[in-house]
Amino acid sequence: MKYGVNLINFGPGAHPSALTQWATFTEAMGYHFLMAADHVAITEDVQGRYPAPFYEPFTTLAWLAGVTRRIEIGTTVIVLPYRNPLEMARMAANIDQLSGGRLLFGVGVGWAEQEFAALGVPFHQRGALTNEYLAVLKTFWTTDLASFSGKYVTFENVHTAPRPVRVPHPPIWVGGASDAALRRAIRYGDAWHPIRIRVDWLRDTGLPRLRQLAAAEHKPVPALCPRIRLRLTERPEPEAERTAGEGTPEQVHADLQGLEALGAQYVLLDTFYGDVEATRHHETAWRMLTTVAEQVVDLGTGTLR
Repeated sequence: MKYGVNLINFGPGAHPSALTQWATFTEAMGYHFLMAADHVAITEDVQGRYPAPFYEPFTTLAWLAGVTRRIEIGTTVIVLPYRNPLEMARMAANIDQLSGGRLLFGVGVGWAEQEFAALGVPFHQRGALTNEYLAVLKTFWTTDLASFSGKYVTFENVHTAPRPVRVPHPPIWVGGASDAALRRAIRYGDAWHPIRIRVDWLRDTGLPRLRQLAAAEHKPVPALCPRIRLRLTERPEPEAERTAGEGTPEQVHADLQGLEALGAQYVLLDTFYGDVEATRHHETAWRMLTTVAEQVVDLGTGTLR
């Protein structure tokens, strides 16, 4: 498996030097990828969870592409309905080019109703918008002269160069756990990107449902690339209460072993657990990530210790 780090690109501790330190730390430790979250208008519903300052992911990743050389960089997740899909396709392709083909493109439909209102995007159409925008992106990224005719987007003869380095396009990871999200991952994505999950839920509910829906669509099952919350503790966490990634290093090892057995290809470690003030102290997160690298995972081989 490949292991990545969730960039804390928001909150009182977010500033340019901290973002650079996150990127250089991630690469120096041997982690395989770095991903950033997305919000555009920090309305009160967003501010309550992911407060300003919030560094927008496209510009941040483009900048961090220049201070890294090896790690993949990506989004967990871009809220697809927020931006014109032609603009988004252009920005993503440019980042993939500037980084030498290192972009991972995670997408979702979004949840912050006030933010949708501030941006003038219909909240209750976000699923349909996301589906059509994904079709637009794949069209844009796979042809030199693109045309599209849909319910929300119509254009003719748009020149697309520079197209992404990766062929046919950067890996598309689709977030969400509803049936609609799973169908979206099957129809448009390369991977399913669930977050804050339990391994037993994935094994007994999430993946069986994904396989069932893929069979109904007559399409292959997307790869599994989850994001888990990393919160290390000295004492074991009660098994019935914790999600994957929470607890002692031994419990985290067992979680990663379970994800490996389920076929996960990438695992994103998210050190943010809701404490906004903790974002001022990046060293706490870096210590946890160092412990994982030294005690749990051999990042050089991608195997568990």
